[in-house]
Amino acid sequence: MTRNPAFHGFGLGLRSQHYPDFLDHDVEVDFVEVISENFMIAGGRPLQILERIRERHPVALHGVSMSIGSADGLDRDHLMQLKSLVDRIDPLFVSDHLCWTAIEGFNSHDLLPIPYTREAMDVVCANIAQAQDVLGRAMLIENPSSYVRFADSDATEWDFMAEMCARTGCDLLLDVNNIFVSATNHGFDAIAYLDGVPAERVRQIHLAGHSEGKDLLIDTHDRPVPDSVWALYDAALARVGPVATMIERDDDIPPLAELLAELDQARRVAALRERAALRERIAA
Repeated sequence: MTRNPAFHGFGLGLRSQHYPDFLDHDVEVDFVEVISENFMIAGGRPLQILERIRERHPVALHGVSMSIGSADGLDRDHLMQLKSLVDRIDPLFVSDHLCWTAIEGFNSHDLLPIPYTREAMDVVCANIAQAQDVLGRAMLIENPSSYVRFADSDATEWDFMAEMCARTGCDLLLDVNNIFVSATNHGFDAIAYLDGVPAERVRQIHLAGHSEGKDLLIDTHDRPVPDSVWALYDAALARVGPVATMIERDDDIPPLAELLAELDQARRVAALRERAALRERIAA
């Protein structure tokens, strides 16, 4: 099984509004990330565009429909379509979410939570192992944002993910906004979450904005990264060190220049954290 590279670049989620920018200009990013399912049908203009952009930038494939937590197991057709795309694009990373999306052939098109139990662990690990066997490479699994908790969960999310990585050899896509949203919604300590994550398994970080509902924060990806998430990003880098970082925007998408300005902010936070780490090493 191919391991994931130690890649420390800064990237953006590639959305159709910005295709012309990436096709016609040199965009100052180290990689782009796309939603895998948007390109999994063989042929067609979107895939041709992705192949052209792949000539300029490494591409990460980020899935939303694998249904890692599904007790029904993985959809074989979906998995083989993903493998075909992976073989064609040779992506930097292949990722999906720690959630379930489908049951008995019905796809909810939503990232639904799982209980953190021994039974769920066995299901998740079996599904990840199957996916990695087919793809021939280690996946990145992303922590979800959540709005409910299960009474029968017998582990924290971070402990669950640590065991998941140990059992399957997968790595992590750490969504810092999701940590902040879930910590606020459920009242746990976001720093304790970072301390519990297996730092050596984190290969990529997502940054995004969220919305405030009446009683909960909602992971909407429709606004800039807020100061609270920037602060948690700095704390995450202190814990896991330099890793690939991406700005994720899925709604109310602004001109590319605005997203590039946010990406520059990520670069500044990371540079300051690296200098602080160097000073600490010298002082020691």
